[in-house]
Amino acid sequence: MLIGLTGTPGTGKTSISKLLEKRRHWKVIHLNDLIKEEHLYTEVDEKRDSVVADMELIRNRLLELIDEMEKESTNKVIILESHLAHYIADTIIVLRACPPELKARLETRGYSEEKVRENTEAEALDVILVEASEWCDIVYEVNTTGKTLEEVEQDIEIIIDHILSGDEKEMPEYKPGSIDWIDLVP
Repeated sequence: MLIGLTGTPGTGKTSISKLLEKRRHWKVIHLNDLIKEEHLYTEVDEKRDSVVADMELIRNRLLELIDEMEKESTNKVIILESHLAHYIADTIIVLRACPPELKARLETRGYSEEKVRENTEAEALDVILVEASEWCDIVYEVNTTGKTLEEVEQDIEIIIDHILSGDEKEMPEYKPGSIDWIDLVP
């Protein structure tokens, strides 16, 4: 089962997916790394210090990788980690972070002032959550603000165990739209 882990840069996707990979032994595809390593992009955006992903190349390569992973392992979970995961996976977990905390995380990474502002505004306006809700069949939302990696790991494990159980009950604590940062938009 492919489960996407998405969110604005700085919400914790990479850190938490590495922890899940290590502790739960779930297979993780770090999509941003794959895109760069295998040149699955059309151009380099110098201004944004990023690449423009070629979604058709990505989808084709992911089909191959997922097929290989499913043949190699009895593990039922494959996590697709990226701020683009919601364009590919039908089931998605959106990580969220309060804009002031997100700003501090991105500044610590050395992001430019413009990139910090762009990402904190996108988080405040729920951009990735809205896109995920439009593109995906099943969407969960996890607030990472003020939480340790272990606490976020526990939230994600609860969600994935719920998905694997086939239980169709809603999980109100992870319902999309339950987090609202709009008052924090400058």
